[in-house]
Amino acid sequence: MTRRKQHRFLQNAESHNVIEVGKPLYKIIKGNWRSRYFNNNNPIVLELACGKGEYTVGLAQAYPAMNFIGVDIKGDRIARGSQAALELNLQNVAFLRTDINFLLEFFSAGEVNEIWITFPDPQPRPKQEKHRLTHPRFLDLYKTILVQEGTLHLKTDNPELFAYSLEVIGQNGFADLQYTTDLYQSALNAIHMNIKTKYEQLFFDKGFTINYLQCRRS
Repeated sequence: MTRRKQHRFLQNAESHNVIEVGKPLYKIIKGNWRSRYFNNNNPIVLELACGKGEYTVGLAQAYPAMNFIGVDIKGDRIARGSQAALELNLQNVAFLRTDINFLLEFFSAGEVNEIWITFPDPQPRPKQEKHRLTHPRFLDLYKTILVQEGTLHLKTDNPELFAYSLEVIGQNGFADLQYTTDLYQSALNAIHMNIKTKYEQLFFDKGFTINYLQCRRS
């Protein structure tokens, strides 16, 4: 492990806005995010596979009356988002270090209002299909923790993953689908508050279009 990673893991251990193995809230946070962490009854929004948490932090700044949780297994990435939120004194941000497969261990049924999936690994090979974050087995997890009519967002530069997602989402308990294959030329861009991840900016600067969809749990 590099010295830089060690430093970031130490930051996570010392940061109140990171919930991970070894911390008291880790085992009791399920169903208690509003009462034990945020101390309010505001809506909860997840960013899955959040990486450095650009969306988690950006949306938290734009919507102070909502609670935002970035979820990722990579502690060195989470540390960057955590520190950014602390520097901005954002009280409506948390980061959960866990595998997305284990969401039901940390969120009760209907505890979440929105889910964002931003630039996930497209898992392009057929044998990787079950690992795509819009695979039906993940959609079942999302349906469980989302409130009725809760919103699911997907943003990706990968046209194959996007086409796959459009196909399976409508077949697996989501409705009111809206989408675009060129987000920044679409009216749907207004809800994004001009937030871009590092890699999204690189893609955008190279002329790639961004695919986006939103739908609701039916």
